[in-house]
Amino acid sequence: MIARVAEIELEAAAQRERTGSKVLGVAAIRRQQPHGRPKRSKKSPAPPFHAASKAVRQELYEGYAWFVAAYREAAEKLRAGNRAVSFPTGSFPPPLPFVAG
Repeated sequence: MIARVAEIELEAAAQRERTGSKVLGVAAIRRQQPHGRPKRSKKSPAPPFHAASKAVRQELYEGYAWFVAAYREAAEKLRAGNRAVSFPTGSFPPPLPFVAG
C-alpha cells in the first residue's frame, strides 16, 4: 500500500514537471471557500441509464421502449372498454374516468 502511494506521488510530480503546474500549498487550500462553486461545471445532462457498457445501455433502451409500447397498448385497450387487460409488470394502470353513480 505504501509503495503504491509513493508511486502515485512520483507520477504526480513527473506530471507537474511536464506541465509546469505547481502544488497549491496549505495556505492556498485554507483560503478556499468550503462551500464555493467551481468557475466552470460540466453542463451535460445525466444519462437516462448508467450502464457498464454501450451494449448494456442499448439493451436498457430497448427494454424501456418495449415497456412503454406495451403500457400504451394496454392503456388504449382499457380506454376502449376492456377492463380485463393486463399491464406490464411493475406498472400501474391509468385511472378510469369518474362516473357519478
